[in-house]
Amino acid sequence: MNFEKENFLRTKFVPLLQQLNTGTQPLWGKMNAQQMIEHFTDVMMVASGKIKLPIATPADKLSRLREFMMSEKPFKENTKSPVLGEEPAPLRKRTKEASVGKLQEEIIYFFEAFEKNPGMKTTNPVFGELDFDMNVQLLHKHALHHLRQFGINVI
Repeated sequence: MNFEKENFLRTKFVPLLQQLNTGTQPLWGKMNAQQMIEHFTDVMMVASGKIKLPIATPADKLSRLREFMMSEKPFKENTKSPVLGEEPAPLRKRTKEASVGKLQEEIIYFFEAFEKNPGMKTTNPVFGELDFDMNVQLLHKHALHHLRQFGINVI
């Protein structure tokens, strides 16, 4: 278990997003800042099991993808998810602040869900069944990817 990554998700990620200006242009990709925050909210809901999606990755490719997921190699710019459309989803919240608030709720829910059921596994559509440690690894990697997308380098 990597407590630094867990701590980052619990205490550092949201404050970094709060500092992000709504008008900040991404260095790559089509999502604006608020769309990225709402996208990450959905990612948290998949990780906690609130949103259930089938595995889109062929079984023979899962082990290679998981190996990448567990590594410290970052996602490449413009990495395409097989479950997202070509265009960003429409905004659900009226303001970036409201979107950040919803994300914070889902981060709290994620940790509470695994605290109540430590052996729980959730299904990620790209990486398959993940336990708590694997989810934290993936969420941390994914968070750093989107922070870099908006010019925020944490490391």
